[in-house]
Amino acid sequence: MAAGSRCLLLLLLLPWLVVASHSPPGCKIRITSKGLDLVKQEGLRFVEQELQNITVSDLHGKEGQFHYNISQVKVVDLQLAFSDLYFQPQQHLVFNINNASISLRFRRQLLYWFFYDIGSINASADGVHIRTVLQLAKDEAGRLKISNITCNASIARMHAGFSGTLRKIYEFLSTFIVTGMRFLLSQQICPSLEHASLVLLNSVLDTVPVRNYVDEHIGIDYSLLRDPSVSTDTLDLDFKGMFFPRARENQELENHAVEPVIKETERMVYVAFSEYFFDSAMHAYFQAGVLAIELQGEKVPKDLEVLLRATFFGTIFMLSPAVDAPLRLVLQVSAPPRCIIKPSGTSVSVSAFLNISLVAPGRPPVQLSSMAMETKLSAKVFLQGKALRVQLDLRRFRIYSKQSALESLALFSLQAPLKTLLQLTIMPIINERTKKGVQIPLPEGMDFTKEVVTNHAGFLTVGADLHFSKGLREVIEKYRPAPTAPAYPSSRPAEPSMDPRQL
Repeated sequence: MAAGSRCLLLLLLLPWLVVASHSPPGCKIRITSKGLDLVKQEGLRFVEQELQNITVSDLHGKEGQFHYNISQVKVVDLQLAFSDLYFQPQQHLVFNINNASISLRFRRQLLYWFFYDIGSINASADGVHIRTVLQLAKDEAGRLKISNITCNASIARMHAGFSGTLRKIYEFLSTFIVTGMRFLLSQQICPSLEHASLVLLNSVLDTVPVRNYVDEHIGIDYSLLRDPSVSTDTLDLDFKGMFFPRARENQELENHAVEPVIKETERMVYVAFSEYFFDSAMHAYFQAGVLAIELQGEKVPKDLEVLLRATFFGTIFMLSPAVDAPLRLVLQVSAPPRCIIKPSGTSVSVSAFLNISLVAPGRPPVQLSSMAMETKLSAKVFLQGKALRVQLDLRRFRIYSKQSALESLALFSLQAPLKTLLQLTIMPIINERTKKGVQIPLPEGMDFTKEVVTNHAGFLTVGADLHFSKGLREVIEKYRPAPTAPAYPSSRPAEPSMDPRQL
């Protein structure tokens, strides 16, 4: 009975345990079938380049008194007219090539008694079928990787054209030569594609930013929270999307925001950002201690200085030695700002305090007032290239005294000039700091076009199309390790044997 009660309790708690273990993403990316079609076009060019570099072993043998040797096999042409790249649940991409043809040229050598013949042969492999299944997964660093590949390749037919003095003899041996070449070629296709996927394409995925610095104060963590989720039409990636102060890189901020939900499939790619994404950025800046601005002396606008001296005339008059001392304004955020995303727009709530002091040379500062400020900023979020940027504008502003309601009433006359100070002096400084933006986790060479930002309750999405500013080969070659010189001189490769019997 007790065991049954424990089982019932476990079943009741199981849904809550699953929810607790599911960390919501701060950033989510969806690639649709339309985006995959673009990837297919670039991927097909890459596959053609890889298959053209196939290395086929030499073929040699003996039939009676005939000794033959086939060497220096080169792919001279590829026709990959029928290909398809599509999603396969739950973690796979499938790339099929059907009814392709591969044209080859190789060197022939034949010895029959005392007759020796040498030349080249053109061959064609027809009905080439290649099926590759790529498994996508999250590695230990939280980076997207091709973790496994399954490949099958077959060649339906192969033809060879012979010429020269012993053409009839080659036609007699064509069955052995063509069968051997078809076997050798089919055996090299999958190893070539496996290396291209697990090594070369993974080197392109290595260019996706996972954990890097945004500026001298904060960094961003774009590590994957889990393996990608693949449906028949989409591939979804859940990223942590958390900023951190560089002085405390291991600091974690719990995510209690609404999880982004992407339902659209019309564009090539969608990127969603929750309120947590922006909150963590402001929290990181707050922890870094950079959400403060000081204005002193000539940096204080003249009109505002005159008004402040008039407002606090009584206090200043009592400080006769410091009457002409410069004013200092220190504006400092008192708590991490909060982002609010609604269908109507995005806003940021900021609480701060403003200290106004007289700073006489050689004397300690004399505080005239310390007032609290509450502001609401409107935020325009947009993409430029692969950088997510935010443009802030002051929407609401209120000041009040931290000491008494009577002083708050006296400060009412400062409301308008201080708001002007924020708009004309402080806001340009803030927007200049956010001008650089933060990079979206896409591989190098892939960029956004025709971006459209849409607000939802608790998150926003950016729908866009993709284009390749660099080819896969260009990115691979850029990051390919430079070959190291051998420790000892290597011997020059030997020339092909002129005597098939020596092979």
